[in-house]
Amino acid sequence: MRKAGLNRPHSVNTLLVLFGALLVLPGHAWAQHMDHHPASGSSTGPAGDSEMQDWAKARLAKSPRHQEWVKVKNGSREVNSFIVYPEAKKKATAVGVIHEINGLTDWVQSLTDQLAEAGYIAIAPDLLSGMGPGGGGTSAFTERSAVGQAIRDLPPDQITADLNAVAEYVSKLPAANGKVAVGGFCWGGSQTFRHATNNPKLKAAFVFYGSGPESKDDLARIKAPVYGFYAGNDARINASLPKSIEIMKELGKKYEPVTHEGAGHGFMRAGEAPEPKAPEPKGDQTADQKAAEDYQKALTAYKANKKAHDEAWVRWKSILEKL
Repeated sequence: MRKAGLNRPHSVNTLLVLFGALLVLPGHAWAQHMDHHPASGSSTGPAGDSEMQDWAKARLAKSPRHQEWVKVKNGSREVNSFIVYPEAKKKATAVGVIHEINGLTDWVQSLTDQLAEAGYIAIAPDLLSGMGPGGGGTSAFTERSAVGQAIRDLPPDQITADLNAVAEYVSKLPAANGKVAVGGFCWGGSQTFRHATNNPKLKAAFVFYGSGPESKDDLARIKAPVYGFYAGNDARINASLPKSIEIMKELGKKYEPVTHEGAGHGFMRAGEAPEPKAPEPKGDQTADQKAAEDYQKALTAYKANKKAHDEAWVRWKSILEKL
């Protein structure tokens, strides 16, 4: 397995894991900007969440690209999906974005916009469409924990059908060249790997800190190359990698995992968040010392995640350009 970055002492790694978990918690500020399109289809976050994604919302609001919400038909279901178009003359490759366990957040929408900025038609389906309170999607939930549980309860066959419907829809858009790749994060990373087993038309699958299917028969169905993006401080996910590597190699499938040492689970989001601010002294020596130590830990984690984020983007775009 290829490695990116430098190894860090075990004690620092432990601290980074703990702080990384805090950094990747989602916020409740969800984008409403639709590039002059109505916001009625947009997602809003669970009430009561802290405003930890205002930076993503602000970035999305400044985008000059064409953003809109579309309802993709999957039989009797309608999958509410956020799509962004690149500013390009030629027809473009499409990239499906599979959201995290937190649902279709501001950050997922912002990342979708960033893919369009790189020259791709990007579409992010809300896989909770119609599954929330009152028949809503992610925005209908009032508690973040309820979002995660609802996503865990989604029927696997429904997820497959939704993702295939979205891939088919985006491949046939007039601005698309027919090529479709997929990328997902956390829960969405695992679903990306699984999607590759169920859709032979995909050109590539980009798995961000997600585990692969355990069944050899499932992996045998994969036609597209799979590219993995993993964090050094992510023992749960990394424990699954050796088996995926072994089986994919045995099957003759292309699987290229890269591990970013020092980074924590969720580094694509955590590495894009604002840099931690140094605390102001309060005059209490003990409290000030603890605040300073906490800040240094936070800064170390932030720098590791940002480095991984930046390296991953370079690699991701380099591979996409060759599809």
